[in-house]
Amino acid sequence: MAIKCNRGLGMGEDPLITAVRSGDENAVRILLEDGADPDVVDEQDTPALCLAISAFNSTIASYLVQGGADPDRQLPDGTTPRLRAVDSGSIPLTDCLLGGATPISEATRAELLARAQQWHEMGPVAMLRERTGTSDAVEQVRIRDREWFTEYHELRLDGMTVRDGHTGILTLLEKHFGLHLDFDELAARACVLEYPDWEHAVWSEIVRTLARRQDDETWEAAAALRGHPDLLRRRFGAEVMVCLHLEAESTNVPSPFEQRTLELLLDWATAEEHPDVLAETLAGLSHHEDPRIEPLGLSFLAHAAPQVRIVVPSTLRIVDSERSGRKTFTSEGLNALLALARDTDPSVRQVAGYGLAYSLNPEPAIGDTLADLLDDEDQQTRIWAVYGLAERDDPRCIDGADRVGPVDEYESWSWILRAPSRYEQRQREWEAPAATE
Repeated sequence: MAIKCNRGLGMGEDPLITAVRSGDENAVRILLEDGADPDVVDEQDTPALCLAISAFNSTIASYLVQGGADPDRQLPDGTTPRLRAVDSGSIPLTDCLLGGATPISEATRAELLARAQQWHEMGPVAMLRERTGTSDAVEQVRIRDREWFTEYHELRLDGMTVRDGHTGILTLLEKHFGLHLDFDELAARACVLEYPDWEHAVWSEIVRTLARRQDDETWEAAAALRGHPDLLRRRFGAEVMVCLHLEAESTNVPSPFEQRTLELLLDWATAEEHPDVLAETLAGLSHHEDPRIEPLGLSFLAHAAPQVRIVVPSTLRIVDSERSGRKTFTSEGLNALLALARDTDPSVRQVAGYGLAYSLNPEPAIGDTLADLLDDEDQQTRIWAVYGLAERDDPRCIDGADRVGPVDEYESWSWILRAPSRYEQRQREWEAPAATE
């Protein structure tokens, strides 16, 4: 395919390269639809696809691959875009580069698996030091992939940056290439991670890999971990069981795991002593409807661990709900939310504030509690307090809006943040007829 880049001709940068560099996903999509060359290179002969990979932008990389960019293009350093995606440590990048117009050859499969295995076995820190030839300290920052709603640690050394998702990439490649690892091997892989938690991309990739199997063997293996002495194994088992049920529900077919998961989690939560595992079992119960769940959740209202108290609102029974997400709670559930809104932990107050903001219950105590949260140290709690007051047509939302402060990623919060403006508009509409009488 001919290269259309204008490098060196004094005519400026190719528009597609400019769009990829700036992260303008919409412009990339439109340019490709209009016939732009997906294999265009920049002034350094770096393909647009590699620029997207180095920026960890899986959406743009996906557009380029779907538009015909060659993921197996041989690069001057001996790599290919697919290998660079594996090196990046980003699971979404690797996933989108597994597509393409042509099947992946056996030789390429083996090469990708070997590269992922190397990163998995050595670890990203050791690999970075080997690649850069330096033993300096590795800079490490926790970041969130907002496209896949998972988290990584981004590691930086001597100008090279990777994310620590390589074990998840290995799991993804094995699944994609039809390699079936048994439950115990995947559980061991998850539980030896330095950061084993659901938010981390590797942990969640392994859990989802097992959940998508949708078989009794996986459910029984997960359930058997309830009695394991290692808390990580117990937590892993609980999450796999919950995700098996959720994965089944997403297919709009009755979940074959629903009732047995419900019964096991109810029993497990009453006996579990470690707060991390207890929190997972309670969170899992939030995906079920049963009259036994709310009383069980309320029994942990004063639990010493905030990670347990923070999931109590998810166990509360919904008496009625609207498509807007607003809900009516039982009197016991509402009292629990009011109590948690005064919790000593800011994360617990935030969750309680969210619940109260969406409450349809008419009690005046809700407005007073939300007003108290207008001065909370946590900005999201203040946002939910303002929103809840506005939805209740409480004029205190106007003063509260001034206390929120500058909001990062304003657009994602825009509907919530504009609630006071909608309140004022409603007030003007109600007052208008009276003024004309």
